[in-house]
Amino acid sequence: MTFEWSIIVESLPSLIEGAKLSWYIAITGIVGGLVLGTVAGLMRIAGTRAVGGRTYGFSLFLSRISQLVAFGYIELIRGTPIIVQAMFIYFALPLLIEVITGLRGVRFDAVTAAIITIMINAGAYMAEIVRGAVQSVNKGLVEAGMAMGISRLQLIASVISPIAFRRAIPPLGNQFIISLKDTSLFIVIGVGELTRQGQEIMASNFRALEIWSAVAICYLIMTSALALTLRFIEKRMRKI
Repeated sequence: MTFEWSIIVESLPSLIEGAKLSWYIAITGIVGGLVLGTVAGLMRIAGTRAVGGRTYGFSLFLSRISQLVAFGYIELIRGTPIIVQAMFIYFALPLLIEVITGLRGVRFDAVTAAIITIMINAGAYMAEIVRGAVQSVNKGLVEAGMAMGISRLQLIASVISPIAFRRAIPPLGNQFIISLKDTSLFIVIGVGELTRQGQEIMASNFRALEIWSAVAICYLIMTSALALTLRFIEKRMRKI
């Protein structure tokens, strides 16, 4: 059996379509995950010196509740496989909604379920990245901001966030790459991304060597392009 390059050439249009869908799911999910992760990360350290000092009274109670909610979310997601999360959102979540609300017929299409899964999964890991980046900010800068009398919100926005964001870029970039590769797992719920396209092509021509080699090269090209882009952004941020 010889390696037929013509098989790869014939399969490229379908593989490219699958790659486009993989990018769409990854980018959309990562954007949502970044928002969710930022909120959860700040909730995780609410009321601590890292974000402007300790709180008291009712604010302390809210801070503790926020920390517990964020901690529960992060540990739940990090403690379960992403493939189980995808299956739960696609198959079980509509049933759970029906049990809780009585609404019937609620369904998520496969792509929507995939995006939600990436958003929730990446958000949990990004929350820890955000928490670590914020806590790494020099305490002297935080105390100086507090001494100037600015509000906690202004302190986070003007002093903490710019420094923390620069430090968070490398791990956030790694999470983006991981999430892009994780889109291959959505084959289990029927998403027509790159891996699913490769499987369907291989099932029709039985040329496993050529097809899976092409799929692997496609993922390598996508992750390499993303890594170079993130490296460029990181270098640019260092000059600001």
